[in-house]
Amino acid sequence: MTPSFETLELTLDENVATVCLNRPDKANSMNGPMWKELQQCFEWLDREPAVRAVVLAGNGKHFCAGLDLAMFGELFSDSEDPARRAEAFRIMVLELQDNLTAIERCRKPVLAAIHSTCIGGGVDMTCCADMRYATEDAFFSIREIDIGMAADVGTLQRLPKIIPDGVVRELAYTGRNMDAEEAREVGYVNRVFEDRESMLREVTHIAHTIARKSPLAMRGSKEMLLYSRDHSVQDGLNYIATWNAGMLSQADLKAGITAQMEKKQAVYED
Repeated sequence: MTPSFETLELTLDENVATVCLNRPDKANSMNGPMWKELQQCFEWLDREPAVRAVVLAGNGKHFCAGLDLAMFGELFSDSEDPARRAEAFRIMVLELQDNLTAIERCRKPVLAAIHSTCIGGGVDMTCCADMRYATEDAFFSIREIDIGMAADVGTLQRLPKIIPDGVVRELAYTGRNMDAEEAREVGYVNRVFEDRESMLREVTHIAHTIARKSPLAMRGSKEMLLYSRDHSVQDGLNYIATWNAGMLSQADLKAGITAQMEKKQAVYED
């Protein structure tokens, strides 16, 4: 049974889970419950064997308008001691970082389907996905600079691993919008679609294609790609050799090879 949430809509269809940000009247801005529920949701998705791929989208007219500004009152301690206020703020930021890192840690591939607005925390969130897709009207912006702060929950750490460093710096320093076509050109999104409906249809199809592969091999592939992002080539080669020595499934290998020879779809255990 899939869990229910206050700020997210979660559905499961044939091994593909769809998570929709569900505060459409607030442009899916990220309030306190949404941050926590994103972590709870993706930790559940990680543990649930029936889930093999995840589509992350937004309900309503916008994908995500970033941090709900009402949260700023919750970020600062009322302690009179500057050191204790600073410590409390640091702990809060680390918690918010962990909320979103749950998306990246989820062993199942996460495909972000982004339409219209994706700013601030929305960029932090989609940086954690495996792949990103967008509609023609989508735009991306690192808006934190416009309110007098440096982005602190993942964009400045993950985005330079995805798109050219100079582009990241321009976006972070100016706060300007990057439209969908530019996002595709620099490699932030894989493809651009005419509208949300056609995007979700195609992205869900891609997710189902992924879901038909060996789940164990898919989880291993994601593990290796994340590890290789943050380590040397030699470290990555050593890790994959060790991983496959212990995690390569003879049953999945046999099923896959047989299916290729017989030109049919392999069936794998969750």
